Amino acid sequence: MRRVQLTREDVLDAAARLVVQHGPQDLTMRKLAAELGTAVTSIYWHVGNRESLLDALVERTVREMGALVPRGRTPVDRVVSVARALRRELRARPHLIAMVHERGLTERMFLPAQQALVHEVHAAGLRGARAAQAVRAVQFQVVGHVLVERNRERAPVQSPGEGELWSADLAEDDPALARALAHPADPERVFVVSVRALAGALLGGSSSPSMGSPLLERSRELGED
Repeated sequence: MRRVQLTREDVLDAAARLVVQHGPQDLTMRKLAAELGTAVTSIYWHVGNRESLLDALVERTVREMGALVPRGRTPVDRVVSVARALRRELRARPHLIAMVHERGLTERMFLPAQQALVHEVHAAGLRGARAAQAVRAVQFQVVGHVLVERNRERAPVQSPGEGELWSADLAEDDPALARALAHPADPERVFVVSVRALAGALLGGSSSPSMGSPLLERSRELGED
């Protein structure tokens, strides 16, 4: 059925759905027109050619990634909330994120999240290079965790798996630990635990710019300016 009053946003919404589902290589103007129930010429009129369409999708993805709102009562809570939102967005649209990266706009895409983190580390009393290191540590933790998750999801079925490998002997006579490691990991829970521990170590006890966490002090000893 032909749509009446097709808009540019309608076209971008449909294109984004196709990219999320199948990747940019399967996005053609003909498929997009069929998805929208309109003529190919109408698609060209709204967004130009395919390259212009991909550029528009990238720009919109960058813009949408900036809508991260920190939540929580403490800087650590708000840092964790930003990290969780960033992870969620990166996982929800891997093909679009890859397109952003291929066009050299990754740093621009991460800027709003970095700004949100800057506000929270400032609220915790960190300044200067120490604050920058805290921001980057959280960002790298998020990106690294997402990459590990994707790698595990794409990996072939493991034989033997964790459930077959772990025993009380391997766990240094800790049966409860062995049972826990034998169960599939909960990526969300692992992520929250790790980010909260990292944020707590980076921000905890830093009520003024002169008071850093032991982790930050150790980082300075290892060569931080």
